Amino acid sequence: MKALEDILVVDLSQFLSGPSASLRLADMGARVIKVERPETGDICRNLYVSNVEMNGDSSIFHAINRNKESFCADLKKPEDLQLVKQLLTKADVVMHNFRPGVIDRLGLDYETIKSLNPAVIYGEISGYGKSGPWAGKPGQDLLVQSLSGLTSLSGNAGEGPVPVGMAIVDMLAGAHLAQGILAALVRRGVNGAGALVQASMMESILDLQFEMLTTFFQDGGAPTERTASNNAHAYLGAPYGVYQTADGFLALAMGEIPTLGMLLNCSALEDFTDRDSWFTERDDIKMILAKHLEGQSTQYWLDILEPADIWCANVLDWERLRKTEAYQSLQMEQEVKMSDGYTFHTTRCPIRMDGERLFSEKGSPKLGEHTEAIIEDLKLAGLCQE
Repeated sequence: MKALEDILVVDLSQFLSGPSASLRLADMGARVIKVERPETGDICRNLYVSNVEMNGDSSIFHAINRNKESFCADLKKPEDLQLVKQLLTKADVVMHNFRPGVIDRLGLDYETIKSLNPAVIYGEISGYGKSGPWAGKPGQDLLVQSLSGLTSLSGNAGEGPVPVGMAIVDMLAGAHLAQGILAALVRRGVNGAGALVQASMMESILDLQFEMLTTFFQDGGAPTERTASNNAHAYLGAPYGVYQTADGFLALAMGEIPTLGMLLNCSALEDFTDRDSWFTERDDIKMILAKHLEGQSTQYWLDILEPADIWCANVLDWERLRKTEAYQSLQMEQEVKMSDGYTFHTTRCPIRMDGERLFSEKGSPKLGEHTEAIIEDLKLAGLCQE
């Protein structure tokens, strides 16, 4: 039995942030009912991150909405709205990621649902919170990254802002919402009380930067300075970075520069005995190191550094990673099947319970696939049709 079995989640969200939270709950055993608009469904069904189409929908929709049920309702139609309200009275968890004000106009805000279902855990994700001058801005991943300061941390000095090459803010906000929902469920198990759980994309990505922001707060607000080359962390000193070798790349984490010089047979590095110089002269150190590492293969350097307990690693792409024994031992992949027999390969939940990996064979739902079954199963009033 999975940890969240018998927990019913009704998910009104779309795109990535909310659905990523409900996916995590589904993988831990919750029954997740995804409410979608008729005909078009979740906009993410047509949000293509590449030209890959899977069984009529985008690959990203399938990746983030497996293990769920689809319930069709037009929230602008009074009869459908009433049906959804009935559904929400049955839910342990309700969640959405509408812009501030939208859920209130629909009459599905927390106070309204709480009056119908006092013990409900009600989760919501916004872009920038429900108040303040940015509240109405679109909560889109790249935009939030750009406003948050995150893009000033990656890339080399002089290259301009560099965003993270994936929807990191969406996924992080979803993870935070899932954490809050789980905490609220634990509290409800103790005292029976429901809760309003809120997360915003901006707060999530600011929290991700807590290490750098704390430094920024303490050093008088000095501007972020990336290294001229091989930057991997805007604040850490040399050698921290990724370096080209004769046949690939080598990642180096923290380490003592003179020790590296001795191990790598690079005498110029042995002169940097002052630890402060690893920060104040990190550009010079990295230039010396980069030129030296180009002379041999990645494996050549790994064979020297790893036995000496220097923190280093090969730099792999997905194709090479999947071939490694270490990756294969994780069993991070699974095959899931949709109700029409369509199967696809994807990742599994990264969490283990009692040492057991959490797999699920259930694929993503067709639009409205479970509407009638949910109505019958939860004894809702019939869906009105025009």
